Amino acid sequence: MDPEAILAGLNDEQRVAAEAITGPVVILAGAGTGKTRVISHRVAYAAATGAIDPKTALVVTFTEKAATEMRHRLGSLGLPQVQASTFHAAARRQLAHFWPLTRGEPLPDVLDTKLRIIAPLARSLPGGYRFTPAKDLADEIEWAKVRRQTPDTYQPEREPPVPKDVFTTLWRRYEQAKQRANRIDFEDMLTLAVELYETDPGALALTHRRYRWFSVDEYQDTNRLQEDLLQLWLGDRRDLCVVGDPDQTIYSFTGASSDYLLSFADRYADARVVRLSQNYRSSPQVIGLANRLIPGRELRATGADGPEPEVRSFADGDDEVAALVARIRTLEVPLPEIAVLVRTNAQLVGLETALTAAEIPFTVRGVRFFARPDVRAAIRALRIDGTGRLSRIVATRWRTELGFDEKDPPGPGAEARDRHAALATLLSIARQLETAQPDATVEDFLAELARRDADEAEADAGGRGVTLSTLHRAKGLEWDAVFLPQLEEGTLPIRQSSDGAALAEERRLLYVGITRARRHLVLSWAASRIGAKGTSVRARPSRFIAELRPGGATRPAPKPGRSPATFELSADDEPLLAALIEWRRQRARADGVPAYVVADNKTLAAIAVRRPSDAGGLLGVPGIGQRKVAVYGDEILEIVRSA
Repeated sequence: MDPEAILAGLNDEQRVAAEAITGPVVILAGAGTGKTRVISHRVAYAAATGAIDPKTALVVTFTEKAATEMRHRLGSLGLPQVQASTFHAAARRQLAHFWPLTRGEPLPDVLDTKLRIIAPLARSLPGGYRFTPAKDLADEIEWAKVRRQTPDTYQPEREPPVPKDVFTTLWRRYEQAKQRANRIDFEDMLTLAVELYETDPGALALTHRRYRWFSVDEYQDTNRLQEDLLQLWLGDRRDLCVVGDPDQTIYSFTGASSDYLLSFADRYADARVVRLSQNYRSSPQVIGLANRLIPGRELRATGADGPEPEVRSFADGDDEVAALVARIRTLEVPLPEIAVLVRTNAQLVGLETALTAAEIPFTVRGVRFFARPDVRAAIRALRIDGTGRLSRIVATRWRTELGFDEKDPPGPGAEARDRHAALATLLSIARQLETAQPDATVEDFLAELARRDADEAEADAGGRGVTLSTLHRAKGLEWDAVFLPQLEEGTLPIRQSSDGAALAEERRLLYVGITRARRHLVLSWAASRIGAKGTSVRARPSRFIAELRPGGATRPAPKPGRSPATFELSADDEPLLAALIEWRRQRARADGVPAYVVADNKTLAAIAVRRPSDAGGLLGVPGIGQRKVAVYGDEILEIVRSA
């Protein structure tokens, strides 16, 4: 292989990264900057220059899909012998080698899912705890295991789905059942590999001879267990390259931490730091919008201009969905190159229904709504022998069998929130049927759900339509056109994100959604939605809307026949708000802090409306105290005077 030929076609930043083939290296790769290309060409350049023996290189990826793509790229570069795999696959392969030598028996099989064991255990929990979603219990076990905790050392850092003593008892029973079945789970692969290398110097020495040069992708999503295994693999060697983007850290709820990425240069004083900032995916207009959301590490677009992103507001959710469907019809983009991305699974069902009615094919990433276990369980729990109003029969049955109370907010855990939202969605379907057919029975309701299930399955089977996905499942993907609907307070940011760290992750989640778009991008929100009780509930735009587009958070005009809504900003206020947001962006970048630390959206909107003329007037604005007046007061007042 010709080293110069390998580097040909890389931009200056990518070339610097590819040439950094020895010692500790950290590559900060923004969205769409070609990190997979850089990783593969860096390996090829190291092999072509004789810096490494390709058989001793290990390239770690975040997913099996990414590992497959990496192996393909390395193979096309003449390096099929380079190992590319996830942490778990590498650990399992190594355990399979050492286990018979140390235990005298084959490595146990890996559970395909914890739920096979946990679901029956969950149903045996005392009292109302038996309604706790099994997945929330499984998630908590995983969260504790990646922190190297056990049932005896368990110390929750967040509210567990059930009380601590109840949870640790269930966890012990899970481990016992797993041992009786001679199975290990996903986290055990890493735990057992770490324990092997911590206690067996011979095994560790053999692994050190096998692997000498390491590259780790998506390092911002590394957890403690993975980091411990990586350090054992590395030993006292220093040929480690990590690649990641702190602005795309969206899996902290699983135990991942960007701290390992952000502290890398501190832990390795001689580490080379390379930043990739040229985005090859999105138009300058899309990148310009993304840069507003997370200032300080702006991407630079390299492609041709595209249409301006749209930020739209609607009187209600029906108007929003109708506009989304109409926009999809008029876009001159193939349907597989269109995606609609939302915060939670429960938001997908209304979109599925609307696209089905419009005869627009779609495919759902992950499990489609009516195939979800919680939805299936809710349908199975219904009986056709109830009397009275349909919605009352359904709600009563689910309260008895599933512990569902639409008036009671869900407990901790993502699955509990999703299940509550899913059942609320099903109950709203019952109420819609009840409105159209006052004497509707449970049998009619089951028939309606079966019809919707069949329509959803038929649309999803083709795989040639619009992609519907949560934002988490969309990471690493891209489309020509992306819709981001329902950007409202309580949805994104989600209601449970009350502290600064959680809000920062919600911001990054929206950033990931925006940077999935190549050319067309539509963000939207509605002033009201149908709540769980079937009544209209007022909604407020996400706090991030005003940052992205001044005036985008202005309340839309009401539909004819409705009482007029109160406008939060007038058209005359929008130029001042735009100037304040631009000042905040620049000030946050200069101070090296997130924009909301300087001032949140409500504060800037209040300043734009009130137009204070002195420090006293500023102190009357919610969110402005003495410290902010001292630090920012003169700058803010000058902007107001100049408006």
